[in-house]
Amino acid sequence: MPGQSDVPQGRLTRAFFARPVLEVAPELLGCTVSHAGVTVRLTEVEAYGGSNDPGSHAFRGPTPRTRVMFGEPGGLYVYFTYGMHWCANLVCGSVGVANGVLMRAGEVVDGLELAGSRRNGVRDRDLARGPARLAKTLALGRDQNGIDTPSTGSAFVVQSHADGSVTFAAVSIRPRRTGSHVETFSPRTPRQPLTPDPQPSPTHRMPCACLRLVHVWS
Repeated sequence: MPGQSDVPQGRLTRAFFARPVLEVAPELLGCTVSHAGVTVRLTEVEAYGGSNDPGSHAFRGPTPRTRVMFGEPGGLYVYFTYGMHWCANLVCGSVGVANGVLMRAGEVVDGLELAGSRRNGVRDRDLARGPARLAKTLALGRDQNGIDTPSTGSAFVVQSHADGSVTFAAVSIRPRRTGSHVETFSPRTPRQPLTPDPQPSPTHRMPCACLRLVHVWS
C-alpha cells in the first residue's frame, strides 16, 4: 500500500478518522499526540479491523470494555492489558464497525523532562518505544478512555505532521510467533533507499492480524 499521505495540518478532524483503517493508519505516522504536558510523534502504529480481525478486542462484538471501539471515529480507546499496562487505540471507520489504530511507538518531541519523570531511569529514546511505554509517557489510563479527540478542547490532541505530506514505501514481512501479514512503512526520497527502523519497538508476541507501520525519520 505505498503512496503519499495528504493530511491537512492542525488538529485531526472526525472526517480524517471516518475512513477505512488501512487508509488512516499510515497517515497517522509522523503525526503528534499530546496529553498532560507531553507530546509524542508517532513512529509506529498497528491497524486492527474489528469484527474481521481476530487480533482485535472487538472481534467478538461489543462489550462494556470495547464500547468505545464501536463509537464515533476519533474516539480514544484506552485499555488495561497483562494486569499491569495501559495501551491506547484511535477509533476509525464508521460507527459500529470498531476499527482502530494502536499507537505502538513514538518519539517525545515536547515535555521531555516531564516524560522522564514518569519513566524514571529510562533513556530518552525509549520513553515511548512500545505501546505501554507510550501510554505511560502520555499519562493515559482508565480516566482517558472515551476521550473524543476531534472535539475542540479535548484533553488529548492529535495533530498532523508539520509538512502536511509524507511519502511511504512498503515492505512485507512476517513477524515471529504470529501468522499475520505485516507491512513496514518508511519514508523514501529519490536519494534515500528504503531503510528498516534500526530500533523498532519490542516484538509483538500476541497472535494478531494487523498491519504494522514503521516510519523512520532521518
